[in-house]
Order: sequence, then C-alpha cells, then structure tokens
Amino acid sequence: MKREFGIARCGLACCLCSENNHCGGCNSGDCPGTECCDNRKCSMEKNYNHCFDCAMDCTKGMFSKIKPYGFTLFARRYGIDELLDCLERNEKDGVIYHREGIMGDYDDFDDVEELIQFIRTGKR
Repeated sequence: MKREFGIARCGLACCLCSENNHCGGCNSGDCPGTECCDNRKCSMEKNYNHCFDCAMDCTKGMFSKIKPYGFTLFARRYGIDELLDCLERNEKDGVIYHREGIMGDYDDFDDVEELIQFIRTGKR
C-alpha cells in the first residue's frame, strides 16, 4: 500500500491501485479520465478535494458503481484516516484491491452496506 497516494476524489483507493506506478491521480493532470470524469469536474466546481466532502447523496459518474460509492460513503461516515487504516489492515490480511485488471475483492458486492461492513472488517 502506498498510503501517501490516498483516496481519489471519487473514493477509489489510489493507495492500492495497480495503476499508481504511472498515474498521478485526479489532481495530477495525467489521469486518463481528467476530461470526462463527472465526479472530478463536480468536486472541483464545488471546491471540494473529495466527493465525500459534499453532503449530497450523488449517483452520477463513478457513483453508478458500488465500489467508489461505498468508499465515499465510508469516508463520509468514518473519515479518510479510518478508511485508509481499514484498507491497509485488509491488505495485510490478504484482501486484494485489484486481482484481475481493476477488479478485486471490493468489487463483488450488490449492497453498499455489505461493502462498507467488508471495508470495516475485511470479512464477508
């Protein structure tokens, strides 16, 4: 885990991303989604560093997918440090963020509350 890479604006875990060797993240200007990312544009327009800083319950852009939506809700409820602590502990316990391509253990959820519980415990 590269904790210093933190969490993307949309809640995805840059700190665990398999792409973080060549992607500098949302604010770097070299993110491949810079021009088309609705969540990046919106958070910048509202002057937020992350979507979880906004109180609005949004389902646009990346939030149509459960992982970024769940990570954002987790950070809004418990804080970014708690999210990073849980992700780091889960990684040490064998939870894989990107197992095949960009899919991993956090992607196999249909219910956001089950994902949040998995982040907290590392257990299904």
